[in-house]
Amino acid sequence: MIYGSFAETVANPKPILEISNISKQFYSAENAHLDALNNISFSVEEGETLGIIGPSGCGKTTLLRILSGLLTPSSGQVSLEGKTIVAPDPRVILVFQEYSKSLFPWETVEGNVRFGLEGLGLAGSDAKDAVQSVLSLVGLTDFAKEYPWRLSGGMQQRVALGRALVRQPKLLLMDEPFGSLDAYTRYILEDEVLSLASRLNITILLVTHDIDEVVYMSDRILVLSRRPATIIKVEQVNLSRPRTQVNTRSDPEFGRIRAELMLIAQRTGY
Repeated sequence: MIYGSFAETVANPKPILEISNISKQFYSAENAHLDALNNISFSVEEGETLGIIGPSGCGKTTLLRILSGLLTPSSGQVSLEGKTIVAPDPRVILVFQEYSKSLFPWETVEGNVRFGLEGLGLAGSDAKDAVQSVLSLVGLTDFAKEYPWRLSGGMQQRVALGRALVRQPKLLLMDEPFGSLDAYTRYILEDEVLSLASRLNITILLVTHDIDEVVYMSDRILVLSRRPATIIKVEQVNLSRPRTQVNTRSDPEFGRIRAELMLIAQRTGY
């Protein structure tokens, strides 16, 4: 069992994350500016998986960086559990697409996951138990002493996910996490992430370009416009859980949502 106590299943979901009127401009040395985000507001319920899609370059990654505290908005506010995020927050973890670049090649799988505990004050047997528990969760117990560069892409992404989970995050931000994987490995990891999120009651924000993936994984989907990004549609995904790759993707509701999002993508130059 993972150390400590993850949040139990919430009977009455409530907003865990609130984004109020976020805008972001970037300025060059010549004082020219680029508008990336424009007046974005939404909230996320505890335990929800919220998908975010939009045209390339519209500001999706910028939004995640603001939510993680790595970037400061030009205006507006982000609050997690009622506390304003103004700097990187230990309750929020960001997982990138380029997982191989985020792992330390000189550290073993176990060492990479243990790095996730930095700054938490956990040491000795408690730290060891935490790492072993997470390795078991992500299916890497037998590879604890291996080095990431000797593993497949899917297993490397499991290492990155394990390093995130060992911190027991309240909020997991995922930026194109499966984009560089083959289709079959992507399906496996989609299911594993959904299973872990359900078991550990983790709230997820998923940015992806893959419309099928966002429909499959999400409870709700935000569609962003071209830059400067605004929210042009909120799509509720009323597909039963647990999701399965065959049954869920065969559901007529899955097809309806997918077709609707494809039409929006065509109109916006997605």
